[in-house]
Amino acid sequence: MYKVASANEYLVITGVGIDDIKIRKKAWVLPGQSYTFIDLSPVNYTFEVQAMSAEKLPFILPAVFTIGPFDARDSLKKYAKLISSHDKNSSHVKELVQGIIEGETRVLAASMTMEQIFKGTKEFKKEVFDKVQLELDQFGLYIYNANVKQLVDVVGHEYFSYLGQKTQMEAANQAKVDVAEAKMKGEVGSKLRQGKTLQNAAKIDAETKIISTQRQGEGKKEEVRVNTEVKIYENQREADVAKANAELAMKKAGWAREAEVAQVEAAKAVALKEAELQREVEMMNAMTMTEKLKAEFLSKASVEAETKAQEANWNLYQKQKAADAVLYQKEKEAEAQRAMAEAKFYAQAKAADGELYAKKTQAEGLMVLGQAEGAYLRTLMESLGGNYEAVRDYLMINRGMYQEVARINGEAVRGLEPKISIWTNGGEGGAGCGNAAMKEVAGVYKMLPPLFKTVQDQTGMLPPTWMGNLPVADGSKRN
Repeated sequence: MYKVASANEYLVITGVGIDDIKIRKKAWVLPGQSYTFIDLSPVNYTFEVQAMSAEKLPFILPAVFTIGPFDARDSLKKYAKLISSHDKNSSHVKELVQGIIEGETRVLAASMTMEQIFKGTKEFKKEVFDKVQLELDQFGLYIYNANVKQLVDVVGHEYFSYLGQKTQMEAANQAKVDVAEAKMKGEVGSKLRQGKTLQNAAKIDAETKIISTQRQGEGKKEEVRVNTEVKIYENQREADVAKANAELAMKKAGWAREAEVAQVEAAKAVALKEAELQREVEMMNAMTMTEKLKAEFLSKASVEAETKAQEANWNLYQKQKAADAVLYQKEKEAEAQRAMAEAKFYAQAKAADGELYAKKTQAEGLMVLGQAEGAYLRTLMESLGGNYEAVRDYLMINRGMYQEVARINGEAVRGLEPKISIWTNGGEGGAGCGNAAMKEVAGVYKMLPPLFKTVQDQTGMLPPTWMGNLPVADGSKRN
């Protein structure tokens, strides 16, 4: 039958006449061949990869990968052989892709510091994509799109949060400095404009008020210079104050954190110290109780122990002597049994050797006899032209088999003294056809008494009373 794949599919055929697999858009599927369709549509896989940097700092990398079969001949063959039997949305394919992504991400993250990962996020993502794609090539898969979101802190390890706060504070401080510098430039520029205006006015009136104007101009210049220096100093002081405030805030945060840690450590130290003191108190109580019990029972235990030790030594001495005597006796008995066993074993070995020799000699004789018998039978068969029945009859006659059968049958019936009953219906000739039926009935009736007699002689069973009685031994008439 003729099969055609859809626009997003390929037809994969295996079977008779195909060495490996055949991938087509359309083809004939012959008897003895099987086919399936592989879908090239990519699928989105969403993961949250947990990794750890070189400083042992954990973080989460949320990512969305769009992955599907790669439209190339070699890649399609790999995909058809390894993945096509599973649904692309199945847990098997998802676990495969997730395992590759997590493995490559963790290996790459372990070789970089957190600062390198955070500042070089673009390069880090590219490295992850390249290594994941290299592994997916083995399965004929291709990353059509990958979207890695912002790195996220693991609960209990807020590195990125603190790093963001630091960056925010630095930006705020830099903004304050920039504002102060802009304000300073504005004030200076304003004063310069005013100075130029006054200079131009003084220059116009220079001819009439040279000295006065010069005095006023110098005074104004000095005033402008002093005001400018004052403003510059004020701006510098404001920048220093802002910087000091930022440093103070950072130090306060560090001090607060250290104070909390110190409080926790102090509480833990107090608890540990209380536990140690409680343990020492309990140990002292136990030692006191032990010494008291030792003082009470030491003398009594010493006397009892000495007495029991003497009794035990005496009992031990007696048991050792008895055990030595029993051991000596057992050793002698064991030596005698060992000697008897060795003699018995030797005798059994010699008897076994003799029996083995006899069996071996008998087996050799049987083999020679069998070979001779076989040669005799082959010669006999050849002489009789291969007639098996003639050979069998000759052997039975030659070896007296028929005579033996007759003898066995005669022995079987010897002494049985069988009783032979001859039944007849009288043998009378019929006078006429009318009496023929009655004569047959009469013949059957005459046959019954000898039949019952034979059954009684052979089995000891009597006929039922309703059928009649057998004749008695003295010849009296049957009832």
